[in-house]
Order: sequence, then C-alpha cells, then structure tokens
Amino acid sequence: MTTSSGSGPLDTTPESLLTLAEFLELSLDEGARVVMMRHGTDVCSVYVGDPTSEEVALTDHGTIAATVANEILERTQAGVNRIAIGDRTYRFVRSFTHIDNVGAVVFAPA
Repeated sequence: MTTSSGSGPLDTTPESLLTLAEFLELSLDEGARVVMMRHGTDVCSVYVGDPTSEEVALTDHGTIAATVANEILERTQAGVNRIAIGDRTYRFVRSFTHIDNVGAVVFAPA
C-alpha cells in the first residue's frame, strides 16, 4: 500500500500519520519495532522493542487516543506499507500478535 499525504506543508498531514511517523522514527533510532496495544476503550499504549523477545522488555512510550490509533489502522494495511509524510517516505510491515493475551499491532521497519 502506498499512501501520500501530499507535497504540501506538514500542517495538512493528518495527526494520525504524524503520530505514526514519530513512532517510526523512534523505532528506526532504536532498531526496534513499534507495538500498539489497546488496554481500554479510550487509549492505546505504545511500546518500542521486539515483541518476540522474552529477554528484552518492551519500552513504554506512553499512550495515544483510541481515535488516533484507529485512524492509523485505517490508513495502513496488514503487510508491507509505504507512506510519504512531508518529504520523508516510510516503509514498514504491519502485523498482529498477542502479548500477555492482549492483541497487539506491530509496525516493523522494512
């Protein structure tokens, strides 16, 4: 899937894509994956790390509103994604897993 936010200024980019870009940058810096887990109806917890590793804990990076998380999911798809945000293009793979019996969406840099 390829999505473009246009070549205009960043203020026209949806908040959800700006939020996703922020976390993807963080995952690139740390060489890890972004993991979103919903623990309630209003918020979604965001972690960075490797959800398949039992030796390294995921690092908590706060929460985002469920509406923002839902929009991220609407603007991406399972599998390979390529999204242009401003002058930057992000390639990542979106997948699904369970962590401690809670569903999690994983965004891995590609």
